[in-house]
Amino acid sequence: MSIEPSEYVKRLPIGERIPFPAEGIPFWEVFPYEGELQIKVLEQPTLPEPPRHGEAGPQDCDTCKRADAEFLWTDEHWRLGGFPEPAAVPAMVLLQPRGHYDLHDLPPERAAELGAMLQRVERAVMSLEGIARVHVNRWGDGGAHLHMFLIARPEGMMQLRGTCLPLWDDVLPKVPEVVWTETSHRIAQAMATDGGIAHC
Repeated sequence: MSIEPSEYVKRLPIGERIPFPAEGIPFWEVFPYEGELQIKVLEQPTLPEPPRHGEAGPQDCDTCKRADAEFLWTDEHWRLGGFPEPAAVPAMVLLQPRGHYDLHDLPPERAAELGAMLQRVERAVMSLEGIARVHVNRWGDGGAHLHMFLIARPEGMMQLRGTCLPLWDDVLPKVPEVVWTETSHRIAQAMATDGGIAHC
């Protein structure tokens, strides 16, 4: 890890107020907020960066320590996690390798399976009623164990399209708990039709 800012970071307007570009995200029709907004002032970089959760290896990773029964679905190499508390979107799940890998060190065998697994999870989520698209996201700043978010966009809700869907999830009413539980069950069962074990 570097202890000196990169040339890119050195060029950033740290400590200065940045104006919104005229065509920036706050002016998109899918942006969920309106009114007076300001861009936060950039803070000084933190170098070296603090370690992510699980950075020291599987012995330090809560994902690795979780039992299969805590997931919606598992097989020999992959686990599909849900969220115990309802979200505001119709469905949101996490696809993770069983082994403690991030994307850059995912073994070739697992990397070759990743595309097919993403398709499989998308089909399971799309098997629910009223889903138009399934967004696939990977950020990886919080945890060192690879986790891919698959987030369902409800059919007809054009204002929820695109990159702002997670922002809408933050402000819309949460799905009723009984519906969320049934949704998790249906996704797990749909995954199990092609193998693996549904745990709910």
